[in-house]
Amino acid sequence: MDGKATLTESFPQVDTCGSPYQRGRQHGAAVPERIARSASLYRRQLARHNVCAERQGTLALGMRPAIERFDPDYLEEMQGIADGAGVPLEDVILINCRTELLFGHGELSAICKELDDRCASLAVLPENAENGRLMVAHSSDWREECLDTGIVLRIRRGGSQDEPDLLMFTGAGSLARHGFNSAGMSLTGGFLGSDRDYRLMAGVPLVLVRRKMLEAPSMGAAMKLLWQTRRFCSGSLMLAQARVGADGQHVGDAVSLECAPDEIFWLTPQHGLLVHANHWLCPVARSRLSGQGRAVNPDSLYRQQRVETALLHAINQGPGKISWAMAKKVLADDFPDFGGAFRKPDGENADARPATALTTLIDAAGGAMWIARKPCQPHAFAEYRL
Repeated sequence: MDGKATLTESFPQVDTCGSPYQRGRQHGAAVPERIARSASLYRRQLARHNVCAERQGTLALGMRPAIERFDPDYLEEMQGIADGAGVPLEDVILINCRTELLFGHGELSAICKELDDRCASLAVLPENAENGRLMVAHSSDWREECLDTGIVLRIRRGGSQDEPDLLMFTGAGSLARHGFNSAGMSLTGGFLGSDRDYRLMAGVPLVLVRRKMLEAPSMGAAMKLLWQTRRFCSGSLMLAQARVGADGQHVGDAVSLECAPDEIFWLTPQHGLLVHANHWLCPVARSRLSGQGRAVNPDSLYRQQRVETALLHAINQGPGKISWAMAKKVLADDFPDFGGAFRKPDGENADARPATALTTLIDAAGGAMWIARKPCQPHAFAEYRL
C-alpha cells in the first residue's frame, strides 16, 4: 500500500508514488520515528565538530539553492518528507547533505574517521553466475545506533525505460544510498580518501548524485551525469546493468568508478569479475593521489584481495560456478578477526566501533534484492521485490 511501512524481520519497506511532494510525504508519514532518529544522529555528529544547533539549521537551509539548481523535484520531495514526518525541512536537508555540511568544520583526519564506511562491493557477470544472471553484492559497516534508521524505499515513477521504478536501501529521510531500478541498473558504493578531499565545496550533494544515477535508464546515462558533477570528497561507485539480449540470453556488465573530487578513474571486469573495497586500485589513480583512506581502513588491502581470490578460484573451475550462497560466504569472511570482509560486532562497545551491519544481494534482472540486517545472525536475509 502506498506510503505504508511494511515491517519485515529486518528493515521496513516504504512504498511511494505520485508527484515528488506526494512521494516525500508518504515516505515521511511511514517512518517518522526513524527520520527523527536520523536527524538526531547527524546533529550530534555535527555537534562533535563544534557546530551548534542554530548554526546547523542555517547551514542546512543554505543548501537549498544548490539542491534546487540540481533538481527542484528533490527539494519538493524533501519538503514532503519533512511535512509527512512532522520535522523541519532543515532536518531532512541535514540527513541528505551531512557530508557537505562538515565542510570547514573539522580537520581532514577527524572527518575521515567520522565518515568511515568500511565496505566491499562485487559484480559477477552472467557467464560466471550459477543462475546465468548478473550478480551484484555489497556489504557495509554501520554503528549499531544507525541500524534503526535504515529503510527499503520503493518508488513508483512509471516503470518506463526513461523513468524506471526504484528499489533502494537508504537511511530514513534520505533520497538514496544503494539499490537498483527497473531498467536493470544497480548502484553500490563506499568510502575512499585522498589528499584532494574537503578542499572545495561540492556543486551537488553526493546523496543527490547517487539518486540521480539510480534514476538513469542506463550505465552510460548514469556515468555521463557523474562526469558532469564536482564532488566534495572521494568515493567509489560500482555501476552494473543487467539486460536480456535479442537472443533471449541474459547479458550484463559493470564498472567500478573511483572518484576523486575533480577526477574519475575506472576499472572494468577481469575474467567476468569486479571487486572493490576501500583503497584505490586504478594504477593511474595511485600514481596521482595520496590515499588517505588506508590510514582509516588499512585492512582494505587484503579484504579486497581475499574476496577476489575466493571468487576467481570458483571461476577457474568452469563457467556458472558462483551462486548467491557463495557470494554470502565470501562476504562473511572474518579473517583475521576484524580484518576480513566481515567485521563482527563488539558486544561491549557496539556503538563505538562499526560492525558489518548490512549485506545486500541484488538480482536486477530478477527484480529482487535481499538484505541482511546484522548478517552475523542466522536467517538474516529478507527479500524485497521491485
